[in-house]
Amino acid sequence: MKKDGHIHSPFCPHGTKDPFEHYIEKAIEHGFTEITFTEHAPLPTNFVDPTPDKDSGMDPKDLTAYIETVQQLKEQYKQQIKINVGLEIDYIIGYETETRAFLDIVGPFLDDAILSVHFLKHNDTYACIDFSDEVYLNFAKQVGGIDSLYHLYYDTVLKSLEANLGRFKPRRIGHPTLIHKFQLAHGEKINDHSRITDMLTKMKELGYELDVNSAGLSKTFCKEPYPPMPYIDFARSISLPLVFGSDAHSVKDLHQHYETIYKNV
Repeated sequence: MKKDGHIHSPFCPHGTKDPFEHYIEKAIEHGFTEITFTEHAPLPTNFVDPTPDKDSGMDPKDLTAYIETVQQLKEQYKQQIKINVGLEIDYIIGYETETRAFLDIVGPFLDDAILSVHFLKHNDTYACIDFSDEVYLNFAKQVGGIDSLYHLYYDTVLKSLEANLGRFKPRRIGHPTLIHKFQLAHGEKINDHSRITDMLTKMKELGYELDVNSAGLSKTFCKEPYPPMPYIDFARSISLPLVFGSDAHSVKDLHQHYETIYKNV
């Protein structure tokens, strides 16, 4: 069975307007039997998106249309491919109550979901850590350097694992080494081996799945999946469930690097 469990859509405010049907038809053509559309959920209304265009999450007014559209496509293509209605939920420190309330409302309509960390908090400031190398490097200075930034990221992912987000909390953790996205921009050699293995082990203990995310292989300053190949092998060795995700924001990127990853999945 071939599954791509992390796909964005024309509802993504920072993605492309490639039609849903083009994603679905490409998936069928490439022999995939299951896909999940995991659009970025609307951010908490009282959270100020630190990105310039405030476009990290879906516009709340589009949420119903998104869900209804994917439900319709799920029915339309059910003889050819299994389509899941999903969302990528942001874990943001300090907004657990709002996120839980949101999931209580939307959860019954979802087949699948991902919980991801994109925003890091330092003092009273939030940064979207994967927005650009400039934001990343500037925020690293604020927190005391690249090593401190890595630790802050992994600490936040661990908090996401433990957070009480209610009965509809996603069971798959998105790109848990996203902090590597700009590793070739900072150029420092960071030994985060134990942080990654501890994090994956905790995911296994708590019953999560791992988003084996191929997008990093296409990122100029990353050139590896999230997590890197040796940790995909480690996840397998501890029987942590793995779900391939291309994290595609365009049809062109759908299933990107699947063959490279698949030998490890």
